[in-house]
Amino acid sequence: MEDDMEKVAEEETEQLKSITFQRLKSYTLHLLELLQNPQNQNQKHLSVTVIPELLRFLQNSSPSTLQPFFDYTLFPLLLLLDAAIQCRSTQKVDSQETYAMSDVPKATMEVSDSVAEGVVNCLEDLLRKCHLNSVDQMVVLLKKLTYGALLSPSEASEEFREGILLCFRALLLSLYSCSDVSCSCKQIPGLPALSDNICKDRLYKTSKYGSESEECLLAFLRSQTASAAVGHWLSLLLKAADTEAARGQLGSARLRIEALKTLRVLVAKVGSADVWAFFLPGIVSNLTKVLHGAKTIMSGAAGSVESIDQAIRGLAEFLMIVLQDDANASALDIEASSNFDSNECKSTLSLLEELRHLKVKDSLKTKAVEDRSVEPEKVSCSETQLQEIGSTDLDRENLSLHVTRTKDWIQKTSAHVNKLLSATFPHICIHSSQKVRKGLVDAIKGLLLKCFYTLGESRLMLLECLCALAVDESDDVSSTAQGFLVCLFSQNWKPLIERDASEIFIRHLEKLPKVVLSNEESRAVLHTQQLLTIIFYSGPRLLVDHLQSPVGAARFLDVFAACLSHNSVFSGLLSKITSTNRSSTLGYLPSIAELKSGANFFSYGLPDISSGLREVPKHSLIEEKSTQEPVKNAQKNYELPRMPPWFSYLGSCKLYKPLARILRLVGLASVADHTNEGLLSHMTETLIGYFRKLVSELRLKESNGESWQSWYEKTGSGQLLRQASTAACMLNEIIFGLSDQAIDDFARIFHKSAINRGVQVQSYKLDCEFHESFWKMPKDKGVKSHLVDCIGGILHEYLSTEVWNVPVDRKIADLQLDTAVEDISLYLFQDAAMLHEVIIDGVGIFNLCLGTDFVSSGFLHSSLYLLLENLSSSNYQVRNAADTVLHILSTTSGYPMVGQLVLENADYVIDSICRQLRHLDLNHHVPNVLASILSYIGVTHKILPLLEEPMRSVSMELEILGRHQHPDLTIPFLKVCDKLPPCPFPSVSEY
Repeated sequence: MEDDMEKVAEEETEQLKSITFQRLKSYTLHLLELLQNPQNQNQKHLSVTVIPELLRFLQNSSPSTLQPFFDYTLFPLLLLLDAAIQCRSTQKVDSQETYAMSDVPKATMEVSDSVAEGVVNCLEDLLRKCHLNSVDQMVVLLKKLTYGALLSPSEASEEFREGILLCFRALLLSLYSCSDVSCSCKQIPGLPALSDNICKDRLYKTSKYGSESEECLLAFLRSQTASAAVGHWLSLLLKAADTEAARGQLGSARLRIEALKTLRVLVAKVGSADVWAFFLPGIVSNLTKVLHGAKTIMSGAAGSVESIDQAIRGLAEFLMIVLQDDANASALDIEASSNFDSNECKSTLSLLEELRHLKVKDSLKTKAVEDRSVEPEKVSCSETQLQEIGSTDLDRENLSLHVTRTKDWIQKTSAHVNKLLSATFPHICIHSSQKVRKGLVDAIKGLLLKCFYTLGESRLMLLECLCALAVDESDDVSSTAQGFLVCLFSQNWKPLIERDASEIFIRHLEKLPKVVLSNEESRAVLHTQQLLTIIFYSGPRLLVDHLQSPVGAARFLDVFAACLSHNSVFSGLLSKITSTNRSSTLGYLPSIAELKSGANFFSYGLPDISSGLREVPKHSLIEEKSTQEPVKNAQKNYELPRMPPWFSYLGSCKLYKPLARILRLVGLASVADHTNEGLLSHMTETLIGYFRKLVSELRLKESNGESWQSWYEKTGSGQLLRQASTAACMLNEIIFGLSDQAIDDFARIFHKSAINRGVQVQSYKLDCEFHESFWKMPKDKGVKSHLVDCIGGILHEYLSTEVWNVPVDRKIADLQLDTAVEDISLYLFQDAAMLHEVIIDGVGIFNLCLGTDFVSSGFLHSSLYLLLENLSSSNYQVRNAADTVLHILSTTSGYPMVGQLVLENADYVIDSICRQLRHLDLNHHVPNVLASILSYIGVTHKILPLLEEPMRSVSMELEILGRHQHPDLTIPFLKVCDKLPPCPFPSVSEY
């Protein structure tokens, strides 16, 4: 029974072969007939019917079916290919560039473009399906394809030249490892290491059918005999890519991409550091030239995103072979490691590799010295020289295309490579294409895995680029970079990585002010993101070690004070400075409209605070009737913390975010590391010192009876206001780092890392473990108590009367002192308004950080009146800040509306009003605050019992004596009476 089945299978196989042969015979006869009768009519028939049918037949046939007839099918295709190349190469007239093509018949026939393109398409598909039978056959194919690759754009069509490249790539991919376990082909990976599905659609590794050739084709390709041909093809591929780029908009991006893809396959198939070391200068210089052009060229073949990606991957793959640590372990005096290469052959190949790295005998030292004497010349040779050497006939000039990779050669080569990479990789980090940035991540990953020690000089630069890409906008890019960073900080080389991270931190911190205050925002963002990422993955210990020293802490705070200072106002582009408009005298405050209408439009959920920062909104002048518009527009972005108002002149929120997050990590590191509990107090006390100095100067001004203009014109007075606002901004961010919202924000950004609640994350495609993250808020009650004490000290300075007495407009200044309005500088009002705005934001941030402890610690009661008071501020930005914080306070306290928050704490508010009504000479704003509460509270009748003392004071001020003492307050007090409810309080009639 089994014999019968085998016979049936054999008969079916023979029948299939017979059918295949008959079909191929028909096609080949038509092709050979064209060679005998090359009339235009025959060519048209061939291009329209025969060649397309042959191509479809090859595409639909299996490799096992085509392999027995490989030579039979290949013969006519090569004849037509020769004819097509010959008729195109003879079109060169008066050209000094001629090529000897002795083995190509001097055909007189003209092969049309359609026929030539069809032939290369059929040849490509045939090479995809079938493997070569001998070295001689491969040499013949390489020669013929070489002549085709030499054709220029003026001689051959784009499709024909692209087809030649695809045929060469198909030939390379058809080469497979032999069965000899001791053959050197076993060391070849076969496909590009940074695989991006380069062979997914059109090419794939051919399986082996039929008998195996006597000599291993892969071993021949990487032998010294084939090095000249390999070098020649290398130069042809690079030249093809450069030619299309040089043609500008006329250049073919597709052909350039195919040339670079084929280059990657060639490098992978040879896969030998001994072979490629000689060609390193030419390949590296050409590929880095492609990357250098990516900085400025965004269109045409040179600006093609795919070609840039292929160049990045090709450069990395080449360096991973030549400068691999294991391949150069003996020269570098390091131990070969196989941490990331679990498939490495352990038997015969391992023994051969060890023997290869043994020291040479004395009889060979002379040759080694000679090789070393010419190494510098070989390393510095130009691309043209390499092409000339690669094209040299070895029989004529017996030259060796080989360099000995000694320690000196590796050091010089690594230094040269470092210069080229440093000039290109950092710029690619901010390339507009996500595909290019993803290619860069994969390239950096491969270089650090394979060339960690060999490219030691480039390691810092590669880590910096990796840190920038870890916070990339693309999830694909950022997740890959973050996963690899986790692995780097958990592998055997962790001490080296931590040392490099410390060096990056110090270097970036020193350069930070200069970079931030420049007019290159993209560069500043990149620099700041690198600093943020290296801090995060290094853990709290990096910051603690730097900040535990008083000098280090002072230097750190000075750096960020310079970056966030008001000096940034003068650092941006002039067009940006002049276009920024934050002035507004009228505006719509949702909380006031809510209080006035009594409508419960505010959601019960917590506002989206963890989403980060937003730019300070730019409000236009709005008429008072706008307060009656639908409340659907009232709920705006109640987000804290916000970018300080003065920073908008320098850069966008995109630059401020990483700066703020670094400060938040400082706050988190100060409590996450239990070995340094006093770090948070030290940092906050240093920054509070700016407030205390300002308060001291303001008290001295009051005791001397100085006018505001006189005080502001004194040297350093305005600087005190600006320093205090900068310090408040930094304090707010440091404290916000201890909130759940900040930790969630870091978890969202570094989503591939272990963070918060002890989450462990495995690395991205690598088997490595990462310790539980230290970036989390300890649950220790002592830490919480310490935080409450720090916030209490900050709020004490924030709520200082002297700070809030600084005027924000001319009217207030005129009421406080009898001074001519026009004599006061507007910069005083601007500085004071920004200080008040940042302080108010700080109150909201402290509430977010403490939660219910903010109320139980008495901070709500001490700050609520201040917020209500600033709802009637003459400066819109201050009013808007107070409005935002009131909404956040009401939400975190469990009240759906601000009105209910005020009602539940009305006794504290009324007590503050009564206290200030007793000293109207110092508190001219009290009538406005009282009128605002009565007007907008919506439940005035419920707090009337508490208003007996305030209303008695109002009544006394409306009498003749009161109006005489404070004539400017008569109208505000009348407005207070007008806001009383229709049903008067019983005791009002007594007034």
